[in-house]
Amino acid sequence: MKIAVLQMNGGIDPAANTRQIVAAVADAAAQGAQILFTPEMSNLLDQDRRRAANAIADERSDPVLAALCAAAKAHGIYVQVGSLALSHADGKNRNRAFMIDRGGNITARYDKIHLFDAELGGDDNWRESNIYAGGDCAVIAKGAGAKIGLSICYDIRFPRLYQMLAHGGAEILSIPAAFTVPTGQAHWHVLLRARAIESSCFVVAAAQSGSHQDGRSTYGHSLVVDPWGKVLLDMENTIDLGFAEIDLADIGNIRRKLPSLANVREIRNCTSS
Repeated sequence: MKIAVLQMNGGIDPAANTRQIVAAVADAAAQGAQILFTPEMSNLLDQDRRRAANAIADERSDPVLAALCAAAKAHGIYVQVGSLALSHADGKNRNRAFMIDRGGNITARYDKIHLFDAELGGDDNWRESNIYAGGDCAVIAKGAGAKIGLSICYDIRFPRLYQMLAHGGAEILSIPAAFTVPTGQAHWHVLLRARAIESSCFVVAAAQSGSHQDGRSTYGHSLVVDPWGKVLLDMENTIDLGFAEIDLADIGNIRRKLPSLANVREIRNCTSS
């Protein structure tokens, strides 16, 4: 199975981001990929919340999503949209992933569950929950003959989600991101490899990379990791398409040799106060 991974340097203009992704859909299909994975916030990367509010649409009217559905149909390829920033009638945005099939139909949606609320020191505090509403459902999508567990960025730090996805039958874990440079340097590779190893799944992590129009910098290093934890693709800081060949039969082979999923036991809390 040939997969394509788009590493982006997303900006504040959804139309420009759309052109980049649509071109990648065509290129991925032309090079024989069965499915394309895109990063978190594929439509818009903007820390200026007032400016971003003018560029965010709801799912039914979002032009980026419509263009990606049309491109998937035109080129006969699955597209796993890492996530789009979308508005909602309740006043809170959604950070939402999609699976689009070869006919251009949306077959699965996932809203990022874990929102980044942190005290970073001084005035540098972040409250994702002020703007976004989190989801509460683990989602496994079907694409290109594989069962794909959906997640987004900060979810990577919560292994219980991936254990649920693996026990639910996921073969590939999608972990699109816009990781910061310091956390990427410290944690990105080790967390992705850990999620692959503990779940005995392939991991595909399409990422944002480089210095962006809104002033932030992201780590890049889009990865494909096999169920043994071997890195099959590391895109480093390139803004481009990457490709990897994966064999889903490797999952069963590794799970037979190292049956950690089958050996999981419930644990009682026996600590005393």
